[in-house]
Amino acid sequence: MVVILFKKEVLMFGSISQTFEYLSKGGIVMIPIISCSLFALAIFIERLWSMKKENVLPADLFATVERLLKENKVGEALYMCGRNDSCLSRIILTALKSHGRRTSDIKEAIEEAGRREVTLLDKHTGILGTIANISPLLGLLGTVSGMIKAFNVIAAGGVGDPAVLAGGISEALITTASGLTVAIPTFVAYKFLTSRADQLVIDMEEYSLNLVDLLKTEEEVNKKKKKKPAKTAETSSDL
Repeated sequence: MVVILFKKEVLMFGSISQTFEYLSKGGIVMIPIISCSLFALAIFIERLWSMKKENVLPADLFATVERLLKENKVGEALYMCGRNDSCLSRIILTALKSHGRRTSDIKEAIEEAGRREVTLLDKHTGILGTIANISPLLGLLGTVSGMIKAFNVIAAGGVGDPAVLAGGISEALITTASGLTVAIPTFVAYKFLTSRADQLVIDMEEYSLNLVDLLKTEEEVNKKKKKKPAKTAETSSDL
């Protein structure tokens, strides 16, 4: 058992050293390419965590707020939304603070809060698109650098030493492959996150419209209650 584990460690160390040796052949351009890959991975993991459904649209939050509003417990709804740190709770909190105002004012407050939350959802996502665009260019830069080295070797001593000539060509091919290897998954991650953000924005808009209708209904109920005594007074005067 110990021998098997030792062999696995040797193989792992060998593969790591081979990978390092392979990447080192790409020259200095490999440093920004590897940095871009690590940066893209970190952004993708962070955005994926931030866009989890419970962090944006918590389950049963809107249903609970709707129930509290129908029971005329606005204070409890405000308290609950204040304790919940999510995009939807912040939008609802903004709307509840405008409770009692005109419907147009409530809509404007919700739209402003929604724009802020959309900006937070798209935070750092554009950097992935930038990395996906510049990684192939960095690979191309490494290709040009490798070809320049290869032609310098030919210019200095002809093609007498194929190994030296192959070093420049190898650098050119490694950087090109590495740039594309970083760019392709980064672009896929960028499109995935933008698509997920768009879907979350659509869901938030739907909740916002329902919230406006709910607050508008409460406002209309209050207006009807205020108009009922006037109608009763007119009926009694006619009699």
